[in-house]
Amino acid sequence: MQEGIFCEKICRAGGQLYIAGGWVRDKVRGVTAKDKDYVVAALAEADFCRMFPAAIRVGKAFPVYLLEVDGQKSEVAFARREKKSGHGYRGFSVFCDEMITIEEDLYRRDTTMNSMAWKLPEKILIDPYGGSRDIEEKLIRATSHHFSEDPVRALRVSRQAAEMDFSVETKTIMMMQACKEELAEETQERFFQELVKALHCQKPSVFFRVLQAAALLEIVFPELFALCGKTQPQEFHPEGDAFEHSMNLLDEVAAAGQSVLVRFAALIHDIGKGVTLVKDLPHHYGHEVKGVAVFKAWARRMTFPRTWQQAAEFIIQEHMRAPRLTKPGKIVELLLSAEKNPLGLAGVSAVILADHKSLPDYLLHYERYVGALRAVRGSSVPPELSGPQIGAWLRQKQIQAYLSAVAAGN
Repeated sequence: MQEGIFCEKICRAGGQLYIAGGWVRDKVRGVTAKDKDYVVAALAEADFCRMFPAAIRVGKAFPVYLLEVDGQKSEVAFARREKKSGHGYRGFSVFCDEMITIEEDLYRRDTTMNSMAWKLPEKILIDPYGGSRDIEEKLIRATSHHFSEDPVRALRVSRQAAEMDFSVETKTIMMMQACKEELAEETQERFFQELVKALHCQKPSVFFRVLQAAALLEIVFPELFALCGKTQPQEFHPEGDAFEHSMNLLDEVAAAGQSVLVRFAALIHDIGKGVTLVKDLPHHYGHEVKGVAVFKAWARRMTFPRTWQQAAEFIIQEHMRAPRLTKPGKIVELLLSAEKNPLGLAGVSAVILADHKSLPDYLLHYERYVGALRAVRGSSVPPELSGPQIGAWLRQKQIQAYLSAVAAGN
């Protein structure tokens, strides 16, 4: 069914049809709009069902239907009001009837930029709460006092600030703070989902900085919060504490177009500094070893994909050691282990380069050296060798191949 026909049927029955949500926000922002979500007002649900028998109800707490419009399965919701009746983002009583206006529906939404609608068929922007003005000013602002009733909105605002590189209004930050108690009751799965989305952003540090400004970082990511105030030697880290350093590193690898996995590795590479005792600051002796323990405790609470765990533990252990290696045998071991790690040598090198501002020769030209190591094949092992002798022979040949590649490159 075409959108025009859909709209004509709604209006003919005395109803009103709007597009709401992200599509309208993106249209106002001037970026490619996403899937359309429709809102119907001034029409009874029973009448809608008679008019559109193919519509499938998917909403349990309130009427939301799936209907094919312009070849796409689109959500069609009815204008509604909400009243806080419990805890969390599900703790609401929802009221729907044909007397509820679009302005009332928009009032219950989180921020002004998400509280706009596009009226059909007139194609008129409905913006009762100043969303378009806030978009122009690159400001995220709560639509009403109801913002604090849903703790997940604090996560969403932090992430959208990172996605759009918007600032968050001071009063809205205070409303986010009011979500602290209920946010602590949310699942770790929810936190991980928002983490993944934030890491996809061009400037992901904004997500964590907004959470910190709203006093929520300690609740959502306590291991990152522990980095705040952990001073570092000024000559190596003029940017400030371990949290600042981690945020800068994260943005640097993100700006270089690195994968989400590499960005996560950059985020947590210094996680061990969070447990450094105050008396030892600004030094962080052994933070690589401590960091693995901190991360493993985090992973027991928040289930990370196996590849994330492997990448994290490798970069935590090796990010300080790798630039200092000089013995050929140790260098060969690291090249081979990094190649097998989910980060790969490209990812490992990206994090170390951002952290140390330079790379040792064996990482700068790792493709040459790994190519030489791959040329050493098990089929060449002398037949008289067996057991551990085979491994020792292969390792010696790999070291020789590495040294030959070094000499050839000089």
